[in-house]
Amino acid sequence: MEGTLPQDLPYGNKTVKVCIILPPKINSAGIWEDVASPSVILKYSLPLLELQMLLIFFVTQVVFSFLKHLGIPLFASQMVAGMILGPAMLGKIDAFKAILAPPDFGIEIIDTTAIFGFAIFLFLMGVKMDVRVAFKTTRSSIVIGILSFLSPFMVGILVHKAFKEPNQPKEIKLERLTETLVQSLTSLSVIACLLSELKILNSELGRLALSSAVVGDLSGLILMVFAAYYKYSTISNSTALVYAAAMVSFTVVLVFGLRPLMFRMIRETPEGMPIKEVYIFTVMLLALGSCIYTHWFYQSPLFGAFLFGLVVPDGPPLGSALVDKFECFVSGVFLPLYVTTATMRADPGKMFSDPTRVRYSAIVAVMTFLAKFIACLIPSFWNKMPLNDSLAFALVMTSKGIVELSYFSSSKDNKVIAESTFSVMSIGILLNSAIVPILVKYLYDSISRKYAGYQRRDIMHLKPNAELKILACVRRPENVAAFIDLLNATCPTKESPNVIYVLHLIELIGRASPVFIAHQKQANRVASSFENFILAFNQYEQNNCGLVTVNAFTAISPPNLMHEDICTMALDKQTSFMLLPFHRKWSIDGSVEAEDNVIRNLNCSVLERSPCSIGILVDRGCLDRRITRTSLKPSRSSYSIGMIFLGGKDDREALTLAKRMAKDTRVNLTVIHLVAENSTNVIDWDTMLNAEDLKDIKQSEVGKGNTMYIEEVVKDGPQAVRIVRSIADDYDLIIVGRRFGVDYVQTSGLSEWSEFPELGIVGDLLASTDLDSRASVLIVQQQQYVDGHPSTFKDKS
Repeated sequence: MEGTLPQDLPYGNKTVKVCIILPPKINSAGIWEDVASPSVILKYSLPLLELQMLLIFFVTQVVFSFLKHLGIPLFASQMVAGMILGPAMLGKIDAFKAILAPPDFGIEIIDTTAIFGFAIFLFLMGVKMDVRVAFKTTRSSIVIGILSFLSPFMVGILVHKAFKEPNQPKEIKLERLTETLVQSLTSLSVIACLLSELKILNSELGRLALSSAVVGDLSGLILMVFAAYYKYSTISNSTALVYAAAMVSFTVVLVFGLRPLMFRMIRETPEGMPIKEVYIFTVMLLALGSCIYTHWFYQSPLFGAFLFGLVVPDGPPLGSALVDKFECFVSGVFLPLYVTTATMRADPGKMFSDPTRVRYSAIVAVMTFLAKFIACLIPSFWNKMPLNDSLAFALVMTSKGIVELSYFSSSKDNKVIAESTFSVMSIGILLNSAIVPILVKYLYDSISRKYAGYQRRDIMHLKPNAELKILACVRRPENVAAFIDLLNATCPTKESPNVIYVLHLIELIGRASPVFIAHQKQANRVASSFENFILAFNQYEQNNCGLVTVNAFTAISPPNLMHEDICTMALDKQTSFMLLPFHRKWSIDGSVEAEDNVIRNLNCSVLERSPCSIGILVDRGCLDRRITRTSLKPSRSSYSIGMIFLGGKDDREALTLAKRMAKDTRVNLTVIHLVAENSTNVIDWDTMLNAEDLKDIKQSEVGKGNTMYIEEVVKDGPQAVRIVRSIADDYDLIIVGRRFGVDYVQTSGLSEWSEFPELGIVGDLLASTDLDSRASVLIVQQQQYVDGHPSTFKDKS
């Protein structure tokens, strides 16, 4: 056997000496084993591991307690703790060295524990990652995701070519290509952790970053598989073929064997019940088996854990149970150990021993960062994202974290990169993880911009024959009938059906934490407090079979957080319109029966933040009598809608909704256009848009069809009030635009008399108790955030 070492050993002909103490010393009798020398416990692996963990957690928390005030995240603090405990500082002191790296054990025990925890972390990240997003995402996300990987990779290759020396050793070439590949990665788990820490995970920017990261992560994963194949092909073709066959077989078994098995586990779990513990343990054992399998075939065991996590069905009951059971422990215990022990390998003092390597590594790190930053900045800005948001987005996409650190750490352990190179890359990751979050916080306000939308989500810009997604927010029982009647009037068709998301808002009382419930249609019964409103909307769906789809939810939360539930759902479901109830309840005689300030405050909060268009319905009960599709009689086969048009984007949105309603032949629509005196002399972009939207209404001949256009010349606000009062009782429903903060000649002098500014001037007038009218009123505001700019400050289309 002498002289016949396998050709594919990573260390060549070098001999690795391994010393194992048998029987292994695991548990000690404590310090009482030798009172004269208590340090005897360090000769046992378990007490040593506990002491090492205690020291790491203590140093990490002390460092974080100081750095968190500077906005530096926990991950960077853990890396700083690793630097402190490493050979550059405390690692030089014999007392600490005896604990962190004792001669009998070294760091193998805590290192193995940390890697085991990191494997579970990657498995859980695979479980939470939905690969289907990469195939369902928008074109911009696909472009950004691919560019975020290819651009730095190509730049890194160019840098490698520029610094290539004659007769360059293969070790140097492999090291530099490894640096380029790892620096080019776009890690979904790193970006998700950063977004979560910045509290912008559910924002539009966060969603774009996550969808782009999925594409970039998969691109990097595919290239790394091919790189590994190429690496083994240089050793021998047979090794490469074995590797390829092993990976293909593994993938086939995962997709066509283990994934159907896990779906069977889900089917055997009763709906609403937690999954059996034996299934959870089985899945975890399969994850560990995947690690062992990939390790057998010359691949990192971490790759096997992550790949198996990808095929685990996400969400309840299996995926969510795995995350709930293990994520807290893994994130709180294992990850700090891994980050700190990985960083402890870095020795900044050795960087000066090889300045050529250090200079090249620094140049590659800077150039790949700039390439990725620019590759993400330009497409996002081109897609009309504001400059500050584009800069913040590009910074998020260039963030580095635990995944990149793990690649460099394993490369160092496998002698692929030198110690000086690893030290430079560790410092680069530390600087990136410390500075990027601070810059993102400065550029992107997570509170005011959380629901900023970069896409048009309104009725006016809805594609022809596209489904109309509406979020209806129900607070009181009387809201149900009024909302259903109004939804009936939106004229759903087979070509353009309605998709209704009903959100029942309940104030949090007697609970410690908010609750969100997704109601299942197939359930035989639901909780009694939710039953009536769900049954009413289900009946509405059945009455409009094929034209309407209803999905019901209940949110139990504090009143000051209800707007978060509403805006988050509107963003999740990509709704174009949102219905909110007015806070006043009218009695039969027209007087105010009750007021709910919780609803009013909620409406004001949603109006400021909503990612889509909004309609506030002031219900006086007239809709109940006239717009119920299922109770219309032939003698009462029509109802009338009035739309008061002054101009501006809110009015154009309201007019678009009124036109959709007028497609129903039973609706008689009248558009009352209040024109300011001498307005014909003023021609601007807004006026041209108004004229374009009114063109088809004006072309309708009076007395023919179901649409009528009336133009009234108004010289000031009081005259407009008289006109509105004269027509207020002529219609069953009146639709107006909100036009908040926009001055018009037609409403001059009326703003100081408004009782409810959230309704706008005309809406407030129509909702006043002084108005003798039984008509219901719908106040419409177009999507507030367009290209990231609040429309309340600019009235632009």
